[in-house]
Amino acid sequence: MTVGNVTSQPIGHYDFCQRHTDECGPVRNVGPVDVNAASWALINQVNLRVNKTIRPATDMEVYGQEEYWEYPKTAGDCEDFALLKRRLLMQSGISASNLLMTVVRKPDGEGHAVLTLRTKQGDYILDNLEDEIKLWSKTPYSYLKRQASFNTGRWVTIENGNDVLVGSVK
Repeated sequence: MTVGNVTSQPIGHYDFCQRHTDECGPVRNVGPVDVNAASWALINQVNLRVNKTIRPATDMEVYGQEEYWEYPKTAGDCEDFALLKRRLLMQSGISASNLLMTVVRKPDGEGHAVLTLRTKQGDYILDNLEDEIKLWSKTPYSYLKRQASFNTGRWVTIENGNDVLVGSVK
């Protein structure tokens, strides 16, 4: 996944950062994590556990307002699933610089949030709509932006690699 310039932070994440200041700010970019068999087992376990125990629900249903990012207790929407996975994996020792909230567009055009796991083997996606953890390029999404690996309160654009550049000759 190739990232571009710093871009706007989603409003839901901005509000989340106001409530959870320790979750958002400069982090030591340790470089992509080298995942071994034991690490993969733990990552898969966390992904499945969150996907199976949290009930999908809209922010309006759970919090009574639109676009509210929070750690879910029993129910939440896509970013809530991703936040909980991120928290649990950070508690297991994976650096915040390798667990990045990511905004994508689904094939139907709807916005969606997933968690990107940066590894030496590539960038993998933990998704509440899919139990299998997949390489980002093997998902059906268009990638828009994600947290910066150097500062989890900042966001960067994602270069999809399939955008066609058009030039003209005068």
